[in-house]
Order: sequence, then C-alpha cells, then structure tokens
Amino acid sequence: MNKELLNQEKEALAEFIRNECVKIALESYEEASIRGMCREGAWEYAVDSMRNLKIKELLKELKA
Repeated sequence: MNKELLNQEKEALAEFIRNECVKIALESYEEASIRGMCREGAWEYAVDSMRNLKIKELLKELKA
C-alpha cells in the first residue's frame, strides 16, 4: 500500500471519528437539556458521552 493511500485512509478514519464525536455530543447535550440539566451539566454529559464512545464498535460500523 502506498504512503498517500495510507494517509488518505487515516484522514478518512479521523474524519469519521470526529463526526461521530460531534454527533454524540450534540445528541447528548440536547437529551440532557430536555431532562432539565443546566448548561454546564448538559455540557458535562455531552463530554462524558464522547469519552464513553465505543471506538471498536465505530470501526465495525465503518467496515460494514
């Protein structure tokens, strides 16, 4: 595999993971807000959701 192709795959993987982090953060923030959490609490909930993101499951999803 040539170096350029490998770099493109790494970039695509990083982009995929970033998009998933943003998606889960937005969804979690909205959920926390609906549950009545203050902004700070909702933000902490969103950050925890990103920290708990299952990378192995994301990779399986990407392969599928």
